[in-house]
Amino acid sequence: MKKSKFFIFGVILLTIVMISCHKGRNKLVNSWKITAVEAKMPLSDSAKSAILANGTLTFTEDGHVTGYLLHEINGGTYVLSQGGKSLVIKDEVGTPYPSESTITDDKLILDLKEMKLTLNKI
Repeated sequence: MKKSKFFIFGVILLTIVMISCHKGRNKLVNSWKITAVEAKMPLSDSAKSAILANGTLTFTEDGHVTGYLLHEINGGTYVLSQGGKSLVIKDEVGTPYPSESTITDDKLILDLKEMKLTLNKI
């Protein structure tokens, strides 16, 4: 009897965790365009212009991401955790780009080590 109660409690806890993590992912799944760059380290005008001109990210429901962040990302992955407040994007070679994220219905803010990016839903 104790084992069945423990099992049921575990299933309920796992379900709650999955739902809370998935909630932020639903808002993230879409295409986004970088509209503002706030550099935290020295950044040339040409690099900032390239990010603003090319900067788009497309997140899929299955955990993949493509687009242009600091460079072209093809076949990358992402992990959204802490209820949508932490986003780690990995490019195709596995280089991680961790950030604090703020996700609303039409705006995404990524606070990376090098810069803070504002993206609008396309």
